[in-house]
Amino acid sequence: MKRLIAGFLSVCVAVSLLMTGCSSGGTDNTAQTDGPVTITIWHDKEDEVAQALQTELDTLAPDIVVKLEKKEGLTDSLKMVGNDPNSAPDMYFFAHDKIGVYAEMGILAPITDFIDKNTLDQYIPMTIEAATYKGEVYQLPIYFETLLYMYNRRYMSDDEVPSTTEELYKYMQENTKGGHYGFVEQHSTAYYAAGWLHAFGGYILNENGEPGLDDENTIKALEYHKKFVELMPTEGEYSTVNTLFREGKAHSTIGGPWLVPTARESGIDLGIAPMPTVDETGNKIAPYSGVQGIHVLKVAAERKHDAIAKILQVLTNDSVGIAMAKASGCAPAKQSCYDDPVISGDDMVMAMYDTAQDAVPMPNVPEMDVMWTVTENLLVDVNMSGKDVRGSAQAAQQQAESLIKQMQ
Repeated sequence: MKRLIAGFLSVCVAVSLLMTGCSSGGTDNTAQTDGPVTITIWHDKEDEVAQALQTELDTLAPDIVVKLEKKEGLTDSLKMVGNDPNSAPDMYFFAHDKIGVYAEMGILAPITDFIDKNTLDQYIPMTIEAATYKGEVYQLPIYFETLLYMYNRRYMSDDEVPSTTEELYKYMQENTKGGHYGFVEQHSTAYYAAGWLHAFGGYILNENGEPGLDDENTIKALEYHKKFVELMPTEGEYSTVNTLFREGKAHSTIGGPWLVPTARESGIDLGIAPMPTVDETGNKIAPYSGVQGIHVLKVAAERKHDAIAKILQVLTNDSVGIAMAKASGCAPAKQSCYDDPVISGDDMVMAMYDTAQDAVPMPNVPEMDVMWTVTENLLVDVNMSGKDVRGSAQAAQQQAESLIKQMQ
């Protein structure tokens, strides 16, 4: 891994040197001691989210001027110029799952270089876990998202919402007929299937970058999940699942918060409930969570330390978490934000908060990059091609281990 990253980094340095003198959306990271300090933050967010963040950060003006720059291909751009003081941003606002890649490249500064570590005790533990790589916290979490159990009240009353997976299976048996489905999900997509694996104690990849596709608990989860898949459409991709739910042909689904606005616009009387508990284990379906937050580039850390510290301090305010949650439709990372009546009164946000107690942060280690395709090939083999679960899991494990070895 270190050899691969070192080799890649040397290429990045060479490329960034060629780019010096031409603008690539970066910032001048020379030390600023007189006059306003300018801080550039790259992001990939919707306009509403960026505007909410800009409004909060504008309170630092005129001493600190924060410029938000929407960056296409943000992750690749950071790989290319992350160590170049003339081209890299000072900070970036993005999901947590690439932290390991950038930490190994040596382009990130720990957040605790700027704020007291005790401040992080005020955050939902899952969000700090997501932000941590090899013992260092590299992200200040702002908000997070998880998958949600959603249902159409036209067909499934609040009293009928299943609290366990066996109740869900019974509902599916009774209501999957005549072009209708009791429940649908993206059953052969790794991001969606992961929640079932976690409920059994299985996993795709652990914190040490080790795959668990042939772990006994993973195999048990795949075998158990198959009976649910048999009562869903064979094609379980995004467009099929979401179209069925929006058109009222699926009574319930597990989907992301991004589905909620379109479902409501379609006239669905939408209900949101806690994830069902798996009868076999007593654990709830525990999906991945994605945590969005602010990261600091090492090239800016020393030259603009005080300004960055002040920005991060502002971003710990409850008002920021609340404003960003409202703009994004996601859940605040800071615990005290839930004292706000608007936040506590939002059923979607509170469902994500409840799910966060069991959710597993997407792995932030570099090895995860190879696991998505391998896992989804396994799911297709098991769920759609009818292949033997154990044999398929063992083959997928061997492939994953081989790909990870090539990274080292």
